Amino acid sequence: MTGAIASLLVLGLSVSGCTRQFPDSPAISSPQAAAELPANPRQKKVILTTFTVLADMVQNVAGDRAIAQSLTKLGAEIHGYEPTPSDLVRAQSADLILDNGLGLERWADRFYANLTQIPHVTLSTGIQPIPIREGAYLNRPNPHAWMSPANALVYVENIRKALVQLDPVNADTYTANAATYSQKIRTLDQTLRQELAKLPANQRYMVTCEGAFTYLINDYGLKEGYIWPVNAEQQGTPQQVGKTIDLVKANQVPTIFCESTVSDKAQRQVAAEAGAKFGGVFYVDSLTDAQGVAPTYLKLLEYNVNTLIRGLRGN
Repeated sequence: MTGAIASLLVLGLSVSGCTRQFPDSPAISSPQAAAELPANPRQKKVILTTFTVLADMVQNVAGDRAIAQSLTKLGAEIHGYEPTPSDLVRAQSADLILDNGLGLERWADRFYANLTQIPHVTLSTGIQPIPIREGAYLNRPNPHAWMSPANALVYVENIRKALVQLDPVNADTYTANAATYSQKIRTLDQTLRQELAKLPANQRYMVTCEGAFTYLINDYGLKEGYIWPVNAEQQGTPQQVGKTIDLVKANQVPTIFCESTVSDKAQRQVAAEAGAKFGGVFYVDSLTDAQGVAPTYLKLLEYNVNTLIRGLRGN
């Protein structure tokens, strides 16, 4: 038993049945987000990310020169995730781990303490964080910086730098892929900006369960409402629900939403009591599988904004 796995036992994690799952385990890669990768005959570099959105970004920059995988599965809620012994085994076999930072992976320090030989890079480095405005995490950074297309360009550049440093032989490929992917992000950004600009100023409220859209809201000049500021132990309290009902009523918000990785029960209560429509879920912390509406990061942004526009127009 390795010292790292022994450390997980101390933390109360069982290693029963733990097997080597990397690099032949299911991967999250673009465009087939849930496809299982073949074996790794050419010994490509294996990049492990903390959640599926980052894995998709990385695969777009890596192309066919490296393999990107997500530590968490599709549909997982990343904030309170608890790594397993098999996660540690996978991480020990990776060439590089990429995380979001800004306090998103609350378990990261404990996890990395067992991985002293594996380099890791934080992809939000260089982004100006927006502080959380209330609750248990008051004044800490809002971690959802990737929801801003402008910030996504910073993520892509950080990915490019990390891959070039890890695998300089393929530097030209990574740089070219990053440029192509960045242009796709810019193009989508302009399209979404133009569509949102068509909404009357008094109809631009984005009301969700979690305050996960602050960066996107700042980008596009929207107004924000949410039940809780960030996923924590206290979610959907009577006080939070009451505050959101008042906001929706006061601003005559026609449609409100939740996120795919949390329960929408509290938001449905808000809709019922405020006389609003529940418009469905947005995708933030996780992609969908290839058959879903958000199998890639770009599709995730496009789906969220189009769903918001339809909801606010009453479609």
